[in-house]
Amino acid sequence: MKHRLILFALLLTSYSFATLGKISVGERIHFKKEATENVGIHFFTGTWQEALEKARSENKMIFLDAYASWCGPCKWMARTTFQDESVGTYFNEYFINVKMDMEKDPEGARLSKKYKLTAYPTLYFLKANEEVVSQTMGAYKVRPLLKYAKEVVRLKTTN
Repeated sequence: MKHRLILFALLLTSYSFATLGKISVGERIHFKKEATENVGIHFFTGTWQEALEKARSENKMIFLDAYASWCGPCKWMARTTFQDESVGTYFNEYFINVKMDMEKDPEGARLSKKYKLTAYPTLYFLKANEEVVSQTMGAYKVRPLLKYAKEVVRLKTTN
């Protein structure tokens, strides 16, 4: 009898720990959403001409993320690198950031031809007159992209 009582206590304890933290059917989970609105790169939402005007008036370069909707590495960068706080802080300070689907945007075909676009993603750093300061292809992680962007800013300020 004593063994049965101990066995019952162990089973009851095991069941209690096994169900700890589980949610019963119909119970709702409410997660507190973190404030991520100000994190990452803020991409300009106006037209290409408005972006050029803004770059001129603020004396900034344009960072152009040339992407396509079907591009896997483009999607990866949008979800990761471009959402990083340190990338956002730097890019928002030094650039007018433009994200352009080169196959769908009205300016996409013209700019693709002008810059001889051959792959996605291609990242352009441009003056307000559309002159290329630097460009690179491929998906970047946070640190390499920041290093590249800082070098572009350094090059522009020394020229």
